[in-house]
Amino acid sequence: MKRILYIHGFASAGSSGTATHLRNVLYESGVEVVSPDVPVMPSEALPFLKQKVTELTPDLIIGTSMGAMYAEQLYGTRRILVNPSFHMARLLTFRGLGRRDFLNKREDGAKDFKVDKEMIAQFREIEKTTFSGITEEEKARVWGFFGKNDKSVNCQPEFKKAYGTRHFRLFDGEHRLNDEVLKHEILPLVRELLEL
Repeated sequence: MKRILYIHGFASAGSSGTATHLRNVLYESGVEVVSPDVPVMPSEALPFLKQKVTELTPDLIIGTSMGAMYAEQLYGTRRILVNPSFHMARLLTFRGLGRRDFLNKREDGAKDFKVDKEMIAQFREIEKTTFSGITEEEKARVWGFFGKNDKSVNCQPEFKKAYGTRHFRLFDGEHRLNDEVLKHEILPLVRELLEL
């Protein structure tokens, strides 16, 4: 069975609609979609995800927003980065500190979490290693998808500078994925890469 590791965005969970949709659509093709709850603190999240890659040896990693920022650093596996948010520290500083509700149900039952200076500092540290492991082989393994109407994040210039335009794709959509974008933009590439 082929396996996808899906990495959700900020304030979300492995139970997100995107993960559920991917799981439902790809199951009949013999693809397992694993979508864990990513730890809130960046100093825990990246090691956690690297361990998941070691345990699962996925055939493909798909990350959205913050999840795409983490996925970029999981070198050695083919990766699809959807609206990657490479500047989480700046984004959270701009949006302010305080409690935030999770957008989806977490396995541990947590309903909310706190954005504080420590979280922002940890994101700043993680961001220092973004694009640090890029080789020609890595450039061939990474695709970047960007919504034309994304009002939340625009990291297109950074992606193009690091990875070029060979696997750069624009889609008619916003920051969050919907079923239509998944169906017409992401899934065709997934099927091609996994030879489904």
